Amino acid sequence: MDALRAQDPPRIGDYVLLARIGAGGMGVVYLGRSPGGRLVAVKVVREEITGHPEALARFRREAATVGAVRSAYTANLIDAGLDAAPYWIATEYVAGPTLARAVRERGPFPVVTCRRLVAAMAEGLASVHAYGVTHRDLKPQNVLLGSQGPQLIDFGIARGVEQTALTQDGQAPGTPGFTAPEVLTRNEVGAAADVFALGATVAYAATGRAPFGGGDAAAVSYRAVHEEIDTAGVEPGLAALIRACVEKDPARRPGPAELIRWCAVDTALVDDPAYHPLVAMAEVVPDTPQRPPNAPALAIHDLPTQGPPPSPPPPPSRPNPWLVAAGVGAVVGIAVATAVWLLPGNGGGDGGNGGEGGDKPDGPPGYIQDIGTYRHAWNGLRESCNLPGEEQPPLQFQYAVTTGENDPSGEIPLGKAEIGYRLKYEEPNLPPYYVSVEVKPPHLLDTDEFGYVSKAADLYEGDETQWKNLVYPDDFSDRAGGKVRPAPPLADDPGEWTVVYHHATSDKNHRSVVCHGFMADTVSE
Repeated sequence: MDALRAQDPPRIGDYVLLARIGAGGMGVVYLGRSPGGRLVAVKVVREEITGHPEALARFRREAATVGAVRSAYTANLIDAGLDAAPYWIATEYVAGPTLARAVRERGPFPVVTCRRLVAAMAEGLASVHAYGVTHRDLKPQNVLLGSQGPQLIDFGIARGVEQTALTQDGQAPGTPGFTAPEVLTRNEVGAAADVFALGATVAYAATGRAPFGGGDAAAVSYRAVHEEIDTAGVEPGLAALIRACVEKDPARRPGPAELIRWCAVDTALVDDPAYHPLVAMAEVVPDTPQRPPNAPALAIHDLPTQGPPPSPPPPPSRPNPWLVAAGVGAVVGIAVATAVWLLPGNGGGDGGNGGEGGDKPDGPPGYIQDIGTYRHAWNGLRESCNLPGEEQPPLQFQYAVTTGENDPSGEIPLGKAEIGYRLKYEEPNLPPYYVSVEVKPPHLLDTDEFGYVSKAADLYEGDETQWKNLVYPDDFSDRAGGKVRPAPPLADDPGEWTVVYHHATSDKNHRSVVCHGFMADTVSE
């Protein structure tokens, strides 16, 4: 939980805002207090996306879902403002850590606690499914461990079982490692997919490890489709329960009621001796609004913006689109994504020879400089950039972006992002191909400035099939004017961050080859 910022309003509707709970692609979540003193979580849509019909449709659907589902395992809807901007919803505030944070800080749960967790979450899913709703993004980050038991949160992509997705064409909803095979391969979303996610979530609680391993999103999703879940070291009975939940065939998975019978618990999770210390990890709630010193409060209509949303990308000029690696279809998770370019021709395509005209390296480059070319901007709503690369990357070029907040393996520290690239297959005896990565925080999109860059490195140096990983902000800086300025932390600028991969032949001769991005927020887990 963070202090309010200067641009945050003092109240939304009838609710006095006390602190920031977090921020993401759709908006900001505040801790609020009602006139009668009740604590609520107030989610406010970002001003810059209020003009997008699909964004408002998703937000209104979330409000309708939360309002319709009345369960002991969900935070109930208290109030909403959906008629005019700023659009917002207020739900019950649940004090407690996420399951992800609890496991990361306290370690795997005991076997009996895991069984009680299964029973409680299965009961929660049963109550949600009874309203004709599937969650579609159940994972450790979306389970709060409250004093009354686990709470399922974030119904932003929840849908009725008969409805289709609002995702982009070719993209499956959910998070890699917790998304069922039928969703990844056929976009077949149903109650059984939630059971799969429950099994993967409990596997994480029992082992402290990502259920289908770490790495780029496509590789994780491939393993979810084709390989077995990681239950090494798990008590055999619990391991069998987990494996039943993640059967590849959704028809063979047990339903929530069967899971409850299977667990045969005789004590509620809230009475479990291992559960009480976890609930105590809840953050301290401030009594009065928390603002930085001397920060003036702004009016409601001064909510933070990131400038106008980028325009849709122009039609591609190349015949072949990019496909996600490992052949499971386009799988893009929140802040976790990877792709491979499959292009015609031998070697590096247009990008393999250094760009148009066959530019020869006059470097090697160090840190690329602003030369006033393309201004890329990633749109988290569309999950795409406003502009394509200026040249094609080498054949089989792969890239990946993962943030610590959404890394199920827990290997990436919170507040940091790992940005990598490699070739899927070896390309021997090729001349140097220098890659420099540019990262642009949301506030730079308003100023049209160049971003923070990494030192250029030769893609073909060493084993080109091994990931060359960079850590933001550690490996990035601004070197304009001969001065070195370190890159700002992710928490300083929540929202849509743009990542541009450049092919550089010198510091002042470079062309973009790939644009992607990720969401950064201030949620503490």
